[in-house]
Amino acid sequence: MGHMSGPYVIRGSVSLPEAELLWRFSRSSGPGGQHVNTSDTQVELRFDLANTEALPPVWKERALERLAPRLVGGVVSVRASEHRSQWRNREMAAVRLASLLAEATAPPPKPRRATKIPRGINERRLRNKKQRSETKRGRTGQGWS
Repeated sequence: MGHMSGPYVIRGSVSLPEAELLWRFSRSSGPGGQHVNTSDTQVELRFDLANTEALPPVWKERALERLAPRLVGGVVSVRASEHRSQWRNREMAAVRLASLLAEATAPPPKPRRATKIPRGINERRLRNKKQRSETKRGRTGQGWS
C-alpha cells in the first residue's frame, strides 16, 4: 500500500497526530464497478478532540467550542467516499480533518476599529449627492412634449 503523504499540517508546526487518528473503512455508496460491493472504500476518520494532547490548549478550547455541534462525545469524525480507491479516500479524509481543525482553531478576527471619516471626503460625498439629485430633478418630464 502506498505511503500516506506526510504529516497533515493544521497550522504552523502543529499537525495531525498520526497515532491518534482512528480509521474505519466500510463499503462505499460512491463510484465503482463490479468490485464495489466487496471493497471497503468509504473512509471514516475519527479524532478524539476532547482528549488529545497534540493541540495547544488554547486551540483545543477554540475547536471544542466551534465544532460543538458536530462532536460526538468529544470526537470529531470526517467521511470520504468520492474516490474508488481507499487510499485516495484516506487522503481526502485526512486533508478534510486538517482543514476543519485549521478553521476551528484559527484565532478570532481582530475587532474592527471605527475610524473618523475625514471632513473633506464627507463633504465631497455630499456635493456629489447634491449634484446627482439635481441631474435627476432635471429629468422630470417638463418640456419634453
